[in-house]
Amino acid sequence: MSDGVLDEAYERLHRTGPEFQGWLSNHGPMAVEALVRHGHPHRVHRWLDDYLGRLDELPRGLHPIDDWRSALGDPKRAGDWLAYFDRQLREHPWRAVLGTWWPRLLPGIAAGATHGVIRVGHAVRALDPDDENRQRLTELGQALGYWASRWQPVPGIDRLLTGDPDQPGTDDIDVAAALAGLPRIDDQTGGVRDRLVQLPGVPRWEPALATLRPARSPAEAERGLTTLVHRAGLDYLRFGHAEPVMLVHAVTAPTAVLRTLPALDRGLWAPSFAAAWAATAAMTSVYAPANGIAPPTVTPATPAEVFARAARHGDAHVVKLADAVLDAHAVSGDDRLLTAPGYAGQLI
Repeated sequence: MSDGVLDEAYERLHRTGPEFQGWLSNHGPMAVEALVRHGHPHRVHRWLDDYLGRLDELPRGLHPIDDWRSALGDPKRAGDWLAYFDRQLREHPWRAVLGTWWPRLLPGIAAGATHGVIRVGHAVRALDPDDENRQRLTELGQALGYWASRWQPVPGIDRLLTGDPDQPGTDDIDVAAALAGLPRIDDQTGGVRDRLVQLPGVPRWEPALATLRPARSPAEAERGLTTLVHRAGLDYLRFGHAEPVMLVHAVTAPTAVLRTLPALDRGLWAPSFAAAWAATAAMTSVYAPANGIAPPTVTPATPAEVFARAARHGDAHVVKLADAVLDAHAVSGDDRLLTAPGYAGQLI
């Protein structure tokens, strides 16, 4: 992606922090990357003119990161983490930095309601294969720093990441069945942190999380991730009415992981699939109703028209959902996926 509009947008956005109003994620870098990727660079600066007024300034650091384990998940250290990764990416190749930190950050995939990993996925796509420059390296650093500062595990993920690939489970990585078997928390109110802490008290949560057998090979992990994005996109049509914004992340989080795979050592692909599954499962269990509704009827459109409508709508979640399901549609050919962004646009 050589269009200079993205780099100009990054320049504007990198003066702002990864969050605003306390907890809300800065969606600017993710949305503008998707807009440029899908051929809508003409919309980027006008969109930013409106969006930038909501954002906070880049946070200041307290002191340099030394013991990184103790600093993980400390939002007060956000400025320190941003400075740390900026320095790392100036001193080392970006794939080496990503390869070191991906397995450290992966257990905390719930960070920022999964926005940490989502922002990294967009940043990696902007860099790969031949578009490395200062602005894009800075974006990867800010994405990794955000993930580190908000690092938050999904309850039960440690056991999932260390699971035996030969353990009992579905023989064909039946993602649809695993999603259908997820329990729901009793009190679906409050923010994502209030909801996630309820999961350990749900008796069926960890057994449901373990239903999906770990991938036995990198190829199986990639196939499982592709299927996970596909099925989560279809589930949005059944459940999106309940939480139109938050359930987008059940689709966009595994999409971000899938996009990052080519930049990772293949030995990391299986745990990446496991973590993505945990993220989608958690977002489903804490936000989706127990019973879905019939999928909505939305005017059919080509993939290009689907994204153009999302771009005109302008909401970052609608744009990012369109971006994710178009990837899934390109692989699966399932036209039902093309209705999800329009449905989100009606709801949001």
